[in-house]
Amino acid sequence: MRPASYPRFRLAAACLVGLALVLAAAQIASAGSRPPLPAMGPSLRKMVAFPTAETVGTIIIRKQEKALYLVTGRGKALRYQISVGRDGFGWTGTVQVGAKTEWPEWRPPREMRARQPELPEMVPAGPYNPLGARALYLLRDGRDTLYRIHGTNDPSGVGFDGTSGCFRLTNTDVIDLFRRVPVGTKVVVQ
Repeated sequence: MRPASYPRFRLAAACLVGLALVLAAAQIASAGSRPPLPAMGPSLRKMVAFPTAETVGTIIIRKQEKALYLVTGRGKALRYQISVGRDGFGWTGTVQVGAKTEWPEWRPPREMRARQPELPEMVPAGPYNPLGARALYLLRDGRDTLYRIHGTNDPSGVGFDGTSGCFRLTNTDVIDLFRRVPVGTKVVVQ
C-alpha cells in the first residue's frame, strides 16, 4: 500500500523533471545565439637551454626572437612563442608584474581608441575578450605601463609583430605562465 503523500511526490518529481528540461532547452537556445567559445590554442612552449645571469622566476622577452623565456633553473628556461609590438610600438626595459587577472576586461587606451575610433570603451570580462584567458599587467616604478602579457582568442595571432606593444601568447600558454609567476615577477624586455 502506498502512502497518502505518494501522488504529491510524483507531481513534485514531474515538476522538477519538467523544470530541468525547460532550463536545458533555454540553455541550448541561448547557446545557439552566442558565438562559439574561442579556441584555447596549442601550447607553443618548450624547455630550452638558456644561459643567463637573471634569477629563477625572471621573465625575459626577446622581441627579435618573438619569444618569452621564464628562467626555471641554472641554464634552463621555458620558452613561449609570442607576438610583439609592430613597427613603432616596440619598447625595452625592466618592469614587473603588478597584477594578474583571469578572463580580464579590456579597456583600450585612449591613444589606441584615437587610432581606431571603432573600438569600444570597454569589453567585459569573459571568454570573448581580446586579452584572452589571462593577463599580467606590467608596471614600471609602480605605474601601469598600459602594456600586458596576455592571451588571445585567435591562436593564429601568435608569432609575429602585430600588437600595440603588448606580448601575446596562446590562451593555453598564458594560463600556464599565469600559474607559474607571482605578482612582483621581474620582466626584462630586450
